[in-house]
Amino acid sequence: MKTLLLLRHAKSSWADPGRADHDRALNARGEKAAPVMGRFLYKQNLIPDLVWCSTAQRTVQTVGLLGRSFADDAKVIYARDMYMATETALLKCLHQTHDEAATVLMVGHNPGLESFAMQLAGADENGLRDDMAAKYPTCALCQFEFDVDAWGDVGWGQGRLARFVKVRDLQADIASATDNISSDGDSGAADT
Repeated sequence: MKTLLLLRHAKSSWADPGRADHDRALNARGEKAAPVMGRFLYKQNLIPDLVWCSTAQRTVQTVGLLGRSFADDAKVIYARDMYMATETALLKCLHQTHDEAATVLMVGHNPGLESFAMQLAGADENGLRDDMAAKYPTCALCQFEFDVDAWGDVGWGQGRLARFVKVRDLQADIASATDNISSDGDSGAADT
């Protein structure tokens, strides 16, 4: 069994129109979003054994902001081939992954990442494919499960789409939990 996580980079800045696309950094919204997704991945025990990351500034920053456990627990491969890659190029990268890695995270760009996800999707018991097809926003994550022993055996239509998570939904859950605590007057501290 192999688990593949596909993460689109967090929101990037367009503030400097003269900056090359490859060199665009995250904006403030993106800098807040990536740690939220990192905490989600950590809480769900989705720490990858290997990370494939585009060399673009915004993807490198996204990986860095996911949290230390990603840098400590995973080998990160920065691949220029992933910058604005097609779904075929992304599959080629995945096929090069060593088979000891049970969980792999790929951090990349649209439209290639979304197309890659759509091509991989087979079984969708959760009805997530339509949501993913409608929009794969920045810092969104999909999780696929594959019944293979080798990454080289992954092919189109073989992935079971286990989840599709948008960071804005995670942020809304956090805000809602905070609002509930505030409205209950319960700060979480024990009465003394």
